[in-house]
Amino acid sequence: MRHQKAGRKFGRNTSHRRAMFRNMAGNLVLHEQIKTTDAKAMELRRIAERLLTKAIRLGDDLTVDVAKVKDEAERARILSRRLHARRQVARFLPKQLVKTNPDGTVEEVDLIHKLFTELAPRYLERAKADKGGGYTRVIKVNRRRGDNAPMSLIEFLD
Repeated sequence: MRHQKAGRKFGRNTSHRRAMFRNMAGNLVLHEQIKTTDAKAMELRRIAERLLTKAIRLGDDLTVDVAKVKDEAERARILSRRLHARRQVARFLPKQLVKTNPDGTVEEVDLIHKLFTELAPRYLERAKADKGGGYTRVIKVNRRRGDNAPMSLIEFLD
């Protein structure tokens, strides 16, 4: 019996499963939506919401301009909290991914910077309103052509 054993195994060992979800989470942050199987989307939702929650927990420290803070102790506290949260997220997310633009140019995107500067401020008000969670949406789409696996689109909410 699998009582109190959360998470799906997907027929993979731990390191393979962790690497798969690191890559999927990185691509979700990079593109803000990806298409995958239903089961993987449901597991990825748990991971993505936890990463975003770590970034959002900084709260007002995200929007404060540290250069304008007069009190040295307060400035040190804000910088320390930011660094700690970034390191926690960096343990899981890959640092950079390569993105190919529609015009054919290639650019490297710092995922941790994008998560903290673009995504987290977008959901700051949402987190204050309903005590966290609910940053992603899983939409069931068609079935995969090769093996008829149920597919889903997972995306960050607007």
